[in-house]
Amino acid sequence: MKRFIAHLTVLGLVVGLLLPYPAAAVGEELGRTGNSPIEQVFKHKKALEYPTLSKSKRPEDEGFSSKKLKEVDKLIEEEIENGFPGAALVVIKDGKIVKNSAYGSAKVFDESDPLNHPQKMKTKTMFDLASNTKMYAVNFSLQHLLSEGKINLEEKIQNYFPEFKDSADDEIRGKGELRIIDLLHHTAGFPSSVHYHNPERAGELYSQERSKTLSMILKTPLQYEPGTKQVYSDIDYMLLGFIIEKITGEQLDRYTENHIYKPLGLKHTLFNPLRKGFKEKDFAATELHGNTRDGVISFPNIRTYTLQGEVHDEKSFYSMDGISGHAGLFSTTSDLAVLMQVMLNDGGYGNIKLFDKQTIDKFVEPYDMNPTYGLGWRLNGNSSMEWMFSEYAGKEVFGHTGWTGTVTVIDRENNLAIALLTNKKHSPVIDPLKDPHKFQGDTYSISQYGSVISAVYEALKD
Repeated sequence: MKRFIAHLTVLGLVVGLLLPYPAAAVGEELGRTGNSPIEQVFKHKKALEYPTLSKSKRPEDEGFSSKKLKEVDKLIEEEIENGFPGAALVVIKDGKIVKNSAYGSAKVFDESDPLNHPQKMKTKTMFDLASNTKMYAVNFSLQHLLSEGKINLEEKIQNYFPEFKDSADDEIRGKGELRIIDLLHHTAGFPSSVHYHNPERAGELYSQERSKTLSMILKTPLQYEPGTKQVYSDIDYMLLGFIIEKITGEQLDRYTENHIYKPLGLKHTLFNPLRKGFKEKDFAATELHGNTRDGVISFPNIRTYTLQGEVHDEKSFYSMDGISGHAGLFSTTSDLAVLMQVMLNDGGYGNIKLFDKQTIDKFVEPYDMNPTYGLGWRLNGNSSMEWMFSEYAGKEVFGHTGWTGTVTVIDRENNLAIALLTNKKHSPVIDPLKDPHKFQGDTYSISQYGSVISAVYEALKD
């Protein structure tokens, strides 16, 4: 009798679990071999935990106008016709990929020489994300660790690196009190950048070895009293990357790839991709003459060839071996669509949970000192951000940009996200002697992002 009751109990569990699902779905699950019915149903429930992306059948189903989306194409194509190198755009809404398009060329020049046959841009072309690395490598990792209870944002940096302290000759003091959250707010006191890779500019902080660079960062003197103002700084995120490594015991590239990207099924989001089986032709090219700004800049080991598949950022490439919290990540529109959907999903995708809604809310809460900043994420906090987010985005819309020509925009209220990836730096420097940092690609409307983002919003039907 006990055995009979036990069988009835199991049967009841199975029936109870199956009831919410259509017969076809249940039949498909139970028709597979290798697992018990209960295991199959639990897998079914788990797989449906978070929405996953699928291609939209037609934009109108997600509230877009096909006609107006063609205006987005026209806007970008006109830029290409006028000499802009190339771009890729992905738009997702309500769990659907509404648009994933490529425009122009991934590579137009080999150094100064125009190619007879420019390399066509494709939707699978990989881009150097530049400072979007900060969000999709460091912020995703910190959000994951915070949700797991493995990090406290109020913890002092000195707890991870005891040697991080004021030197006797430091004019600005306060390193011992600095916390992780101060780095995320960009209020820690660091300058915007230190050219660690260049001995003439870095002085005693010069380093082209990754392990040595950490000690140079820890020695970097503060430029202003912590908490008194906000200075967007690469150094903040270089140090955050090292803190993640200290907590996890894994190098940043291995941690993000094994704990963030691979579980999500992403195969084209990674650091140092040329070392991992990819070829130069897989990438959008950046600067024409390495890091020389068309020949006016020089330092030891400087690259002079057209960059394609190697991180452009000098600190990342020379001082950090291509693996840094501030720059070095490569990705595609399709992979970024998944990462943005994770944020729209309140922290998960399919059967993978990376973090929770409360953590996202914390990271995108406007900072009192500057409402256009959350914890690292840029927010559409006032009209000064229209160039990036457009005039149509709400104040709670967030995202980030990258120096190479990348922007991501995430709108939780409208369940909408947009990634525009360009290779605007794959163009000649306008006047290397006058301003070695302004490229021809920077002069186009698309380079300010907001025009394209506005056109996408305008394509949403009223």
